[in-house]
Amino acid sequence: MLARLQENFFNLDVAWRYLPSIGEGMIVTIHLAVLIVFTGLGLGLLLAFLRALQWRVLSWPIVIFADIFRALPPLVVLIIFYFAGPFVGIRMSGFVATWLSLSLALAAFAEEIFWAGILSVGRGQWEAARSTGLRYGQTLGYVVLPQAVRLAIPPLTNRTIAVTKMTALASVVAVEEILANAATAQAYSANTTPLTMAAIAYLVIFVPLVAFSRWIEHRFAWKH
Repeated sequence: MLARLQENFFNLDVAWRYLPSIGEGMIVTIHLAVLIVFTGLGLGLLLAFLRALQWRVLSWPIVIFADIFRALPPLVVLIIFYFAGPFVGIRMSGFVATWLSLSLALAAFAEEIFWAGILSVGRGQWEAARSTGLRYGQTLGYVVLPQAVRLAIPPLTNRTIAVTKMTALASVVAVEEILANAATAQAYSANTTPLTMAAIAYLVIFVPLVAFSRWIEHRFAWKH
């Protein structure tokens, strides 16, 4: 039994043969994840800032955007971008479609988290800042937003990890990331060892990210 398990899931010959392919997939996955994190968090923070300015012409579209992209599964958005886009003259690679779909999903969640952080800042903070002569936008940018970001860090790190793990969806649109390369290797080798390698590759990438998120949460936690 153990010999069969080793032969099918931990075959060293197969692992060595397809190690370069899994390594290339890791590079693509890391590249994609980094782009998603920076784009999603940056856009989410910008939208929360614009919403806090209380301009109705911006606030309602932002709320609708956040609700739509929090409700839609990222896979559905990805399929629409990649397969439906060409019918309306919008063509994009699988990499770009994955980046956009997951970035928008992360931005929607990030906007709501940042917005909750802004609402959590006490009214006294606003009034104290305004009493010093700061305008509304300056109070929001210099006083309220830094506190809101700090309050948002714990839920934001968890959501960021959850969304970036979805880079595996890129395999649906032929992006040669970890899972796609592992599935191809499995088909050619008739062995499931490449999938074991894929699981290990995801651990190599995301365990440090989880550890870093814990450090961030501890570093910026409110001290009582």
